[in-house]
Amino acid sequence: MLPEIKAFIGCDAPFEEASAVIFGAPFDSTTSFRPGTRFGPAAIRSESFGIETYSPYQDKDLTDISVFDSGDLELRFGSPVSALEDIKAHTAEILDAGKLPVMLGGEHLVTLGAFRAVTQKYGDVHVIQFDAHTDLREDYLGERLSHACVMRRCYDIVGDGHIWQFGIRSGERYEFEFARQHGHIYPASVSGVDFSGVDECVKALEGKKVYLTIDLDVLDPAYLPGTGTPEAGGASFSQLLEAVIKIGALDIVGMDINELSPHYDQSGRSTALACKLLREALLAISR
Repeated sequence: MLPEIKAFIGCDAPFEEASAVIFGAPFDSTTSFRPGTRFGPAAIRSESFGIETYSPYQDKDLTDISVFDSGDLELRFGSPVSALEDIKAHTAEILDAGKLPVMLGGEHLVTLGAFRAVTQKYGDVHVIQFDAHTDLREDYLGERLSHACVMRRCYDIVGDGHIWQFGIRSGERYEFEFARQHGHIYPASVSGVDFSGVDECVKALEGKKVYLTIDLDVLDPAYLPGTGTPEAGGASFSQLLEAVIKIGALDIVGMDINELSPHYDQSGRSTALACKLLREALLAISR
């Protein structure tokens, strides 16, 4: 692998020395509302130089760990099948080198490609999902490979009891019923998003392999308007940060942050938040 010239801040370690590898999956061909997440990974890299490498929340620094940024994949728009194959192959290459894959989306469907590679290597893997949407549809307008179906496709791989969902506040009735019957769902209420179930989740998954996927629309649009399908009633940055730091104690074998559409927020605060969240996630899961 060749290094990305404009790497995420503090993530310029040589590939051979790195414990984690960042890569972008700029794909948004199945977006059901507002497109633009293909521009997310590049925006996160560019704007990362507006933050520091040091985290006062965790008293850790990106310069204390070794992360390699391999840049963005060149994915074929309009072809979910081939895009997922390319993502899986790249993730597998990272895993085969004994490193942690950290993917930047792109629409949420890209998670499936990375997850396929992770489960192929480790077998029994649990998923922790932060999201506004259930993403458990069997299909969307007849298409089974859609960002609205990504967690259903992950379920097809791992089965009952392996998906833990937080921040959910949108979806069809049958998706919520499916989640209650086949997984673990902690939906938002009229009082807002409640992440208290994270403690239960961390306790239950101790010693197990975990894939972490963060759809940025889990955050309230007041904090992050730059996303394709914003949903009112979401989490604050502080709530999400606290949850991610707790989850960092688990055996994370892959993760992604997705669904940033930077051009819907001309203030730049959505991208700045995504940068800070990525920094904190890298530090939380680093070993």
